[in-house]
Amino acid sequence: MTTTGATTKQLTDHKVLIFDVYGTLADWETGLYTALQPLLSHYPESKAWSRKEALTAFGSVELDLQAQYPDMLYSDLLAKAHEVLEQRLQALSGKPTSSTSSSVPLQGNPEATSSAGAGSSSSASGGSSSAKASSSASTSKSDSSATSDTQDAHQAFGNSIKNWPIFPDTTDALRRLSKHFKLVVLSNVDRASFAYTHALLSSAPDPEKLDLYTYPTPNPHKYWHPQTTHGSQSPFTLVLTAQDTGCYKPALGGFLAALDYIGSQPDFFGDVGQGEGVKEKVLSVAQSLPHDHEPASQIGMRSVWIDRQAAVTCNETPGGPGAQKKWTWRFETLGEMADAVERELAERK
Repeated sequence: MTTTGATTKQLTDHKVLIFDVYGTLADWETGLYTALQPLLSHYPESKAWSRKEALTAFGSVELDLQAQYPDMLYSDLLAKAHEVLEQRLQALSGKPTSSTSSSVPLQGNPEATSSAGAGSSSSASGGSSSAKASSSASTSKSDSSATSDTQDAHQAFGNSIKNWPIFPDTTDALRRLSKHFKLVVLSNVDRASFAYTHALLSSAPDPEKLDLYTYPTPNPHKYWHPQTTHGSQSPFTLVLTAQDTGCYKPALGGFLAALDYIGSQPDFFGDVGQGEGVKEKVLSVAQSLPHDHEPASQIGMRSVWIDRQAAVTCNETPGGPGAQKKWTWRFETLGEMADAVERELAERK
């Protein structure tokens, strides 16, 4: 365990843990990188990319889209990001962009933007009108088939969340932590996509039975309380997705909504205070420094950095190496955090 030395508080002085999911509990990087392989292997430039280069390129596109379209469902946003990344790769390869090009502007890549749509076509002079018509029909049919395949690839990528793996230490650590804290999800995902991950995080006997781990309709509460579903083994008292908060982290809206709601629901969270006092009882637990620790610090929350050693993105403090650390405690796995909590509790006896 590492601490910044900026607090005399202990982990067990808190009552609620707000978890990031993808990157912290689930292996976001492996899931994304695997799902990107068909696209990356299709273009010479991306074939040579390292894992970090590929994920950084994708992350740049994703961040642009999340800022522009905070209300877009995450599965749709993933599909759109896949499409925009392909546009950029087409442009870098000197190929004309697909006829299904997104209306979303290409940001952050002037070369791709200026090259998008570039290309030339020519028709052989002469030939009969019927031959030209036949050729045109054949080309149209071929283009239609290619368009369908391309859209299918984008959609398949958008639906790949269900295949993203859980870190080996996650489920046991969540079980142990749930004995001492109320656990909350605050994740850049949509409700339907999260159902697959939710079942895995809950150690569901049959993860395919998603009805126990899916957002309830109708929902008797303002937000999703999965433990109220009969038969659910969810470790989470509350689940907040980007679909619920209307924004993607690192926007502050999700954190503020979570704190406000936690303070207003004593039946679910006990006495954690109200207003500014709630922050004293709540910890943010996450891998991503820019997406979670930065905004948590901005609003005065303490946080726990789960510094996944295999991660190649989101593990650098915004502002560079000399910037002030925004986290309070650091562990390399969630299991290590659960160990530390249990040690604190043993020492109090």
